Amino acid sequence: MAKFEITTKGGDKGTTSLGNGTRVPKDDPRVELYGTLDECQAHIGMARAICPFEELKARLLAMEEDLGQLMGCLALYPGLELPSIAKLEDIVEYVKRLLDGKPAFVKPGDSTLGAALHIARTVARRAERLAVRLVRVSEIDDATYAYLNRLSDAIYAMALWADRIARDA
Repeated sequence: MAKFEITTKGGDKGTTSLGNGTRVPKDDPRVELYGTLDECQAHIGMARAICPFEELKARLLAMEEDLGQLMGCLALYPGLELPSIAKLEDIVEYVKRLLDGKPAFVKPGDSTLGAALHIARTVARRAERLAVRLVRVSEIDDATYAYLNRLSDAIYAMALWADRIARDA
């Protein structure tokens, strides 16, 4: 078993290793993308930490786990598959039913939990914008990009859900 290391010193010259062993600059577009998703995942984790609603909390945890898998795929770790886009679409449909299909115009500060999710949503949107250049040069496929597009939609839906629960409480 490999020894656990926190500091490897491998990045001291501005490069990092992908999952397949290739070394790339730390500002490589692929690294920028999965680093931005790491930031998004951290915001989702913060939202989960403050979430008192068990059903929403469980979906946030599942989203965190899926983002970990997605980052591994983007970092080119072998044997990983893209998480299911259907889970994200299910969240959006669930919240649409919850809101009776009525559009919701929100301010990101309507609830603390909703605000935390809106921060995660804006980071997911940044990841989506970063991914465009990788799609253009065929570094990531259309399915991965579609997942990123749905991710921000699902986080937005969860923010609406959180605000609705807080408003009704």
